[in-house]
Order: sequence, then C-alpha cells, then structure tokens
Amino acid sequence: MGPRWRRRKYNNEDTLWEDNKVESEVGLDADNGTLGSWFKVSISNGRNYDRTWLINSMQDLCSVPFIPVDFHYDKRRARFFVQDARTAYALRDIHNKICDEKNQKISIFVSPSVVPYSVQNKFTSEEMEQLKVTVMKRYDASQKSLDLQRFRFDKDFMDNDIDVMLNRRSCMVATLQIIQSSIPELLALNLCNNKLYQLDGLSDMIEKAPQVKILNLSKNKLKSVCELEKVKELNLEELWLEGNPLCSLFSDHAIRDLFPKLLRLDGKELIVPTGMDIEVPQYYLFYDNGERFRLLDAYHDQACFSLTVSSNFNDPDLSNLEEYFKHNRDMKKVQDSYMRMRLLKHTKHTIVDSLSLLPKTQHDLGSFLVDLCFHTETMLCFSVNGWFKEVEGKCQGCVRAFTRIFITTYYNNSRICIMNDEMIVRNASPREIQNAFIPANSPLSEEQQEMVKSFSMQSRMKLTWAQKCLEDNGWDYAKAAEIFTMLQNESKIPKEFFE
Repeated sequence: MGPRWRRRKYNNEDTLWEDNKVESEVGLDADNGTLGSWFKVSISNGRNYDRTWLINSMQDLCSVPFIPVDFHYDKRRARFFVQDARTAYALRDIHNKICDEKNQKISIFVSPSVVPYSVQNKFTSEEMEQLKVTVMKRYDASQKSLDLQRFRFDKDFMDNDIDVMLNRRSCMVATLQIIQSSIPELLALNLCNNKLYQLDGLSDMIEKAPQVKILNLSKNKLKSVCELEKVKELNLEELWLEGNPLCSLFSDHAIRDLFPKLLRLDGKELIVPTGMDIEVPQYYLFYDNGERFRLLDAYHDQACFSLTVSSNFNDPDLSNLEEYFKHNRDMKKVQDSYMRMRLLKHTKHTIVDSLSLLPKTQHDLGSFLVDLCFHTETMLCFSVNGWFKEVEGKCQGCVRAFTRIFITTYYNNSRICIMNDEMIVRNASPREIQNAFIPANSPLSEEQQEMVKSFSMQSRMKLTWAQKCLEDNGWDYAKAAEIFTMLQNESKIPKEFFE
C-alpha cells in the first residue's frame, strides 16, 4: 500500500495544472488573485541545476518580470516565493517549457502560500543599521576577513535586544546583503559556532560574496554533504568543517568533489588526486570493515545501482537470502514499472545508503576473478566474481557467490569513478563453500618477509595484520602505508591489530 499511495500523490501533483477546475479550487486564478497574495513556486529536481541558470531561464520565458523571494532547497526541489497572482499564473504557464542540457523538461508547480517566514521576520531599518555596525566591527580590512563566530551572542545585539540567529534564512540573507554592499572584497568568512544545520540562506553567497576563498563552518550542526552542495559554486581554497556531524560520515574525497579547487581542509593540505583512485581490494576493504560510507568517493554523483538475486529453485535455503530479496530487481520477477524504478538506485548518496543496509560481510579476496569487458579512452567496464560470507545476523557464516559489473569513467579529468554498478548474489554451491576461505599456502619471498617486518616495525601492527595490509594493497609498500595512515588518523584500526 505504501508505494501505491506515494504514486497516487505524485500523479495528483502532475495533473494539478491540467485541470482548470482544480486550479480555481486551490486559489490560483489570474483574474481573481489580488496583488500582494503570496505563492510558492517549486521546481522538481531543482537541486540538479545551477541556481543562476535556473532563475535566468525562467525569467527569459516568463511573460511577467519577477523577483524570487527566499530561494532555497527542500530535499531535491528548489523553491521560492512570488507576491501576486499574475506573476504566479505566468510562472505556472512555463511548466515543462524549459529543457535542461539532457533535453529533460523542467516541472514547475505553483500554489498559494502564507507570507514567507523571511518576510514576516524582516529586520526593521534600525535593526539593519545595528546589524551593519556590528558586522563592520568584526571585519579585519587588512586580512579581508570577517569573523562572525557566535554571532548571536554579540554584546551589541544583547544590549539592543536584537535576535540575530544565522541558522535562520532571514538573518543570514540580511547579513549577506550587508556584506555585498559594504564588503564586496571579502576573502575569508568565519561562521564557526552558529548552530547551522542547513545552508539554504548561505547559498546567496554565490551572488553576494563571490570572492570568498576561505570559509569556516566548524562546530556547527551540519549532518550531510548535501548541505555543502548548496554552496559548491564558490571557488573555495580553504574550508573548515571540524566539529560537524558530517565529519564522521564523509571523507575528504566527498568534499573535494564539490570543491575541486580546495587546497586545505580543516587546516590540512589536501593531496591533489592523480591516476586511478578505484582499486578493487581497497573497495572491498571499506565494504567489509563497516565503512561503507567511505565508498561514496568511488561513485559518480549520478551513478546507478541495482541488485539481483540469482535463485536456484533446487536450493533448499532460499529463505536465507531474505535480506537480499528485499532489494531484488530481477526483471523476470518484478513486472511493475514503478517498483522497477524504485529498486533502481540513483545518485551516489542513495547507492551508499542502500549498500549500508545489506548484511555485513567478509570477502574472500583469493577467490576474486576480474574480467575486463570493454574499454575506451573515457570508459571502462569490468566484472568481479568471487565469494563472501556474512559475519553477523541470523545467516552468520553463510557463504554467497557474487558477480559485480562496474562501468567507470573519469571524473573532473583526475580520477576514475563508478557510473553503473550491478550486483548479482546467490547461495554458493557445496563445492564453492568447500573451496572458500582456504588460506594461501604459497610462502612469502625473502623480499616480502622483509617488507612485512619493516611495515610491522613502522606501524607497530602485529606481523599478521602488517602482512594483510600489504597483501590487500598488492605489496605496494607506499600505498599500504598511505592507507594505514589514513585509517589510523580516523581511528578505524582496532587496537587488537597492534602489538
């Protein structure tokens, strides 16, 4: 019932402008509407588009000039407000008349609204003057930097009983207006400790403070990289994020993908990426070690993922694949087109969230067989076949056989990332179970033994784990050391691994 209900809701919204009767009922009537009435404008998947391009495209086609009020994002949608029915009617009239670079029509929905919060809470002229005085007191002209940390608790505001909370869009927008008019040369902005949980208001920086190269967002409440996407058009060279919840969920690569010119993150120099960042052993190291969120870096922003359960009806234990059947997109069994679309995961964030729902595993790297399917100058398709076992839950110890088919491409001309990922899972046969996870008997060469001893001494890890780290990285000492250092700095290596 859940999926059907959501689909009906979507259909109702799509037909909102196809029925004039419905239009009148919701109050959008150009003849009856009064000047001063407020309307909310929503653009489906508006987050996918550059804000300036989107607004300019709408203004080019709209028969009535308009000024978008309180532009912001709500999940995947872009939203703003306009103030009279004539403008709302004109915007409604360009629904599906704008096409993006992929020739997809852009859906625009308009509905009556209460007065926007930012308008209701607009500062008086006296409050704006006090805000300007306080901002200028905190500006360092020699460094072209503005320190707004703990802004709400500034003595000027407390003495004058003015509530300036930068986690409110209205306050952030007013502050940026002052920056635009009084400090257009601003290079560094410190917003530390302002309880920012979303960056809708800060997205105006792209227009009002485009010269900013250093942005400090540390010690706030940001939970997702999605918030940073709202300011990704800034040409940042230095960014501070420490003390935000998102720091424990996303790696440096995820931040660097949004800000390709970034040189420093939380005060540390970033390594400029070169060559191929995706390595099969490293991918499965993160997959198995409870760090699937780290796989975010491996996927393209618009990647796709699907999972298929290959079931043998002679297999008596199909019930132990229950956790995989929940996500099964076997085209022979899933006939409903809506469910097919729902089970196809789009965007790297959705993919990693889906992978994190699957049972925890340990892969038998010795069983891996990697085949190159085809390649061009810009694309690579390869498959990985092998075995893994589940390490938690009611199916702990169950051995599975799997095939992963990856299609990869270059991203920002610097690294390879996954565009398409298809996972096929089945129960392993008795023979496969018998051959799985057999320790390799081949002895180490003298050179490898010396590498293990040296790596163990430098890392202080036990010999067993020092050897595994080297093996997982193809006996590339420098690469193993880099991975070890990265995981150790993030406290991801269990204490039991050390002497």
